[in-house]
Amino acid sequence: MTGSLRIVGIGPGLADWITPEASMMLADATDLVGYAPYLDRCPARAGQRRHASDNRQELDRARAALRLAEAGRHVAVVSGGDPGVFAMAAAVFEAIDRGEPAWHAIDVRVSPGISAMQAAAARLGAPLGHDFCAISLSDNLKPWALVEKRLIAAAEADFVMALYNPASKTRRDQIGAAFALLRRLKAGATPVMFAKAIGRADEHVIVSTLADADPECVDMATLVIVGSSETKVISRGAGTPFVYTPRSAARGP
Repeated sequence: MTGSLRIVGIGPGLADWITPEASMMLADATDLVGYAPYLDRCPARAGQRRHASDNRQELDRARAALRLAEAGRHVAVVSGGDPGVFAMAAAVFEAIDRGEPAWHAIDVRVSPGISAMQAAAARLGAPLGHDFCAISLSDNLKPWALVEKRLIAAAEADFVMALYNPASKTRRDQIGAAFALLRRLKAGATPVMFAKAIGRADEHVIVSTLADADPECVDMATLVIVGSSETKVISRGAGTPFVYTPRSAARGP
């Protein structure tokens, strides 16, 4: 078997955030496989084939990439952000685990990328400066009851939370339900940050509080960060506030 498969993270937006390793893997590939808007962000190369698919076809996309690699092609599966964070790496390894025995022998490597939460945090200051967790609010692949269980656990443990997939064209209620749940468990003054399209032309950041957080601020390109009880906001007049979570936490009695 002479083919190979690379799972490549291209970050959330800016071309400058694509690592040299990722750029090399994209350039060396005979085939690029991925969600169409992500493929559009990859430089074109003569003779390179592109296989675009819908964003909700992750396992089918992974299987198609593995078949190409099995046939001897050098494939790059393109993922936004970091491919190991709610993205394509897990789908590829799930396809290998459940798929053809021959796929276990394919040369597969993962190239990390800047995640959406890292990019959003950098724009805001350092809201992830202490213990944090990442939770996807999508209930396409897991029940909403499990999302609620994890939100409750994270709130009770006082983690900063990076909330991925807060809304889509067909899922508009989850973020409102998440805020309603968290308002029962956390102080209304808890900082809440909306980071939209970070690294793109329409980038926009809003700093609010849990009491005032508006679910209508959220769209498919938004990452939401909910602070801990330790998270601080530094006012900057007309500028976007700095937000940080100190590396030290208050000690109990």
